[in-house]
Amino acid sequence: MKRTSQDEEELVRRIADGDRRAFDELYRRTSPWLLARLRRRCADDDVVADVMQETYLAVWRAAGSFTVKGSASGWLWTIAAHRLVDAFRRRARHNQVPAVPLADEVAPAAEDEVMAGRVGQELEQALLVLPPEAREVLRAMVLDGLSARETSVLLGVPESTVKSRARRARLALREALS
Repeated sequence: MKRTSQDEEELVRRIADGDRRAFDELYRRTSPWLLARLRRRCADDDVVADVMQETYLAVWRAAGSFTVKGSASGWLWTIAAHRLVDAFRRRARHNQVPAVPLADEVAPAAEDEVMAGRVGQELEQALLVLPPEAREVLRAMVLDGLSARETSVLLGVPESTVKSRARRARLALREALS
């Protein structure tokens, strides 16, 4: 039996109604490819396992918010990608705790730390100025590493729209950061 995106959309609708078997079936169908995609972006198996768990928990809780604007697989990947980004942010915050360098380590210069923080803040501010649809495209293409075609499927818009949004977003970011 060939799996179709309509089948997965139906499973999500059933999950929204509290159907545990539909959830189990969606997990059985989607977890292998989702795990593979996450592992391509993160080598830490513990982080990947946490993201998988958080993703499917979010699917169970938010199935009622699924709209057929995109595919169920795209919706699932969006949730997982956001959870992975959140995990990377948590790790970065955790790693920013000041530590005493070991004897063979070189402590970063204070100026380097300040500049890194400043650039990060400027980029965050520049991203906030972008329209939400431009941020979605950049998130999918830059953070998630999706192609224009994959982003098109994920967001449910034509590929040409994805390309024009990406171009405008990059130009706006360049302008904001110059």
